Amino acid sequence: MRISVLMFFFIVSISCSKKQDKIRPELRDITESVYSSVTIQPDSLYNVYANVGGILDKNLVTEGDLVTKGDPLMQIINSTPELNTQNAGLSLELAKENYTGSATILASIQDEINAAWLKLKNDSINFFRQKTLWEQSIGSKVEYDTKLLNYKLAQNNLKLLKGRYNNTKHELETTVKQANNNYQTALINTKDFTVKSKIKGKVYALYNEPGEIVSTMQSLALIGSESNFVVELLVDEVDIVKISKDQKVIITLDAYNGDIFTGRISKIYPKKDERNQTFKLEALFDVSPEIVYPGLSGEANIIISKKENVLTIPKSYVIHSDKVKTENGLVTITKGLENLEYVEILSGITEATYIYKPNNA
Repeated sequence: MRISVLMFFFIVSISCSKKQDKIRPELRDITESVYSSVTIQPDSLYNVYANVGGILDKNLVTEGDLVTKGDPLMQIINSTPELNTQNAGLSLELAKENYTGSATILASIQDEINAAWLKLKNDSINFFRQKTLWEQSIGSKVEYDTKLLNYKLAQNNLKLLKGRYNNTKHELETTVKQANNNYQTALINTKDFTVKSKIKGKVYALYNEPGEIVSTMQSLALIGSESNFVVELLVDEVDIVKISKDQKVIITLDAYNGDIFTGRISKIYPKKDERNQTFKLEALFDVSPEIVYPGLSGEANIIISKKENVLTIPKSYVIHSDKVKTENGLVTITKGLENLEYVEILSGITEATYIYKPNNA
């Protein structure tokens, strides 16, 4: 008798369990979304670099300070650029002296030209005088040829000196310009001892202390917008094709437990990160949290599509991704939207069809 009672309750419990696993599709609203991890960063965030290397003399700002474009951030000490500037200045003075000074190379060549001109004038007079005599059959052929040769040599010498003058003048002008460019570059390098901000914003980090050696390859500070923040999202490569700009984003932050924020996709980076097989996105808050710090983390769901009053079943009732168990056995279904809990049914079963939960679910 006792065994019969136990068997009865066992059968009843199994029957209740089966009834609980038997359901019919229901009409409900369904939203499909893509999950993403979230990190908050200031807008226009950039790393500050110096144009010259040296020793950090002092930081002129501290973390949290507000700066405007052009404000000095830090001072660097380096004697090499100053020495280079002095040497460039001396080279410029020498180049100018060679070009315009009283003892210039050009003046020396001009003196040679003047002397050559006088010699040409004298040789010209002698030649044409000898030519007149020769035409009157006076004098010898040797004297005529000698005067002609001297005259032509004087012409060539004057021509060569004029060419030398012009070439030397051009070279000296070029030397002055090059020396001036070197000097201006040296001055710029000297001014680069003071590192300045490129934007208006807030100083979020300083990476070096006074006395440390810094180079042009290392970041010295981190600066970004004071009030505008962007939401950085990482999306799996299988979902990136579903996402487009202006799609709605539902955001939760660990620092704001339970609070929900909304935003819109503002930027999609086209290059995939090969290390973690994800794509980077940016979104902007519709209404930003009251207090935001760089690096705040959380989660987000990007709304891909949404339908109202559609036929759905729990996702746990789907077998092999496209079948459900009915009173008539396995039936193939066509799915529409789906989320973590429910799947939209486009065809295969109706609102009146009973379906059963798989045994292994």
